[in-house]
Amino acid sequence: MAGKKVAICAVAQHKNEPDLWYKRFQGMLLDVLEDLQAQTGFDFNEDTGVNTIVSCSDDFFDARTISDNGVTDVLGGHYRAEEKMAQEGLNAVGYALAVILSGHSDLVLVMGHCKESQSESRNMISNLGFDPFYGRSVGLDYMNAAALQARAYMTKAGITDEHLARIVVRARQWAARNPYANAREILEEGRVMASPMVCDPIRQLHVYPVSDGAVGMLLASEERAKEFTDKPVWITGFANCMDSYFLGDRDLTGNVALKKAAERAYRKAGIKNPRKAIDVVEVMDAYAYQQPLWMEGLGFCEEGQGGRFIEEGGPGKYKVNLSGGMLAGNPVIISGLYRAAEAALQLRGEAGDRQAPDVKSAVAHSTTGAAGQFHSVLILEA
Repeated sequence: MAGKKVAICAVAQHKNEPDLWYKRFQGMLLDVLEDLQAQTGFDFNEDTGVNTIVSCSDDFFDARTISDNGVTDVLGGHYRAEEKMAQEGLNAVGYALAVILSGHSDLVLVMGHCKESQSESRNMISNLGFDPFYGRSVGLDYMNAAALQARAYMTKAGITDEHLARIVVRARQWAARNPYANAREILEEGRVMASPMVCDPIRQLHVYPVSDGAVGMLLASEERAKEFTDKPVWITGFANCMDSYFLGDRDLTGNVALKKAAERAYRKAGIKNPRKAIDVVEVMDAYAYQQPLWMEGLGFCEEGQGGRFIEEGGPGKYKVNLSGGMLAGNPVIISGLYRAAEAALQLRGEAGDRQAPDVKSAVAHSTTGAAGQFHSVLILEA
């Protein structure tokens, strides 16, 4: 990205859990905030501290209108600029990037939270993402929309139940090394294939588990980054793109929006071949079939070759989701923030037992909307 540079100076994650009943989301965010302050020493001084906060939350999961209203003080947003990004966490990073590049602020705090356990059903919530006349009334939700996409993509790409089991097993193997992951139990392929069918062809263990979590990061301009870290992670590309709203108007296996978002992000970062330029990939795989599908869209797998990609060890070759990914459990609203945080840790050499060697560049991806309607792509470099 020409001109100004923006750095991620620090990241902090709250451990994902299936039901954080013992802590309010304000307390989760406070833990993350204090971690970030301990790492960097930033404060909320009107002249030199954080004056802009970008939060990420969702009214439906928080069961309240204007969900950010309940966290403004905890985030330091009292009498300061605080902007809310709903439903798609990686765009909070994009928003913070724009704030700094525009010259509006040189230090931005990004914070996101979600407690999925508070809702009776994630499917009831995602049903409200469809139009009220044709979609909601027939019971569409993100799960059954994903099942329609899964069946179409598995047929196109030659993906079998065995392939999906292999993806889940690998995700759990890496999640076992990640202290922030929700589902860390090692699984065998047979157990995955024997798990109940929840929406054909999606099995129970193909689906990311209900998760509660919070994540944050501090972004700074190039001029100020050195005040807060000696290991800045530079944002070199960011883009997003939205596909058509109605499922019937879309090619569910075509990756139109993701391909366009990735193309623009790579171009901004000066990347011509991501397979050679990118060292680590963090992709938002809410369902097992989505990992190869999104890898196609990101340019790491040939179109319609998902089955072959898995058989030839593509996820390992391109170091996909060394965090365990979303299949190990992140809340859907802020999974993109977790993807960016994990990529940043890899670039800083701070990923612990899941650290890859010689990581100099990474891509973080997230999506929201039915069957990947909206995609965001973030390019990070050490």
